[in-house]
Amino acid sequence: MATSRDNLKRYREKRDLHRTPEPDEGGREGQRPRFVIQQHDASTLHYDVRLEVDGVLKSWAVPKGPSTDPRDKRLAIPTEDHPLAYADFEGVIPKGEYGAGTVLIWDRGDYRNLKEGDDRPSIAEQLKEGHATVWLEGEKLRGGYALIRTHLEQGEGWLLVKMEDEAADARRNPTSTEPESVVSGRTLEEIRAEEGQQER
Repeated sequence: MATSRDNLKRYREKRDLHRTPEPDEGGREGQRPRFVIQQHDASTLHYDVRLEVDGVLKSWAVPKGPSTDPRDKRLAIPTEDHPLAYADFEGVIPKGEYGAGTVLIWDRGDYRNLKEGDDRPSIAEQLKEGHATVWLEGEKLRGGYALIRTHLEQGEGWLLVKMEDEAADARRNPTSTEPESVVSGRTLEEIRAEEGQQER
């Protein structure tokens, strides 16, 4: 059985952890699983959606960010698992390093499995099957979201879709109206300026 350390092999191979401020390890036990959504201004601006599953953060890059409108189907591109401590990372990844650019904690909180019953499949099992449903309790987002695997010409992809519930709101656009970090209150530009990174 793979350990969380084994699951982070791809993460470590892509980074020089002596040069980047990104975390290597970190865990927490006995608490509800958490999620984080990090806005990442790398080669392209996108949002990284991460769910705590089996000791790591399962991760997807979502170019347009999450929506509160159930009619929106947002492309979610799977990326390597990240350590749990990455949920607290906000700052600048140096030029020349994988993912170079500014990272902002756009939203975070706990989540729960939406499948019903005593024998409900775990989130890991649902992801393996290609369809997972979770209820997010974030500072900006709450309610049900589904991750659905699709097959694209370029390979495997996923869709992130807001479910129909009391938190659905087609009029709201939080990615454009709520750009600040839920941790520091800063914008991407303020983080970049404070950390001394020059504009690309």
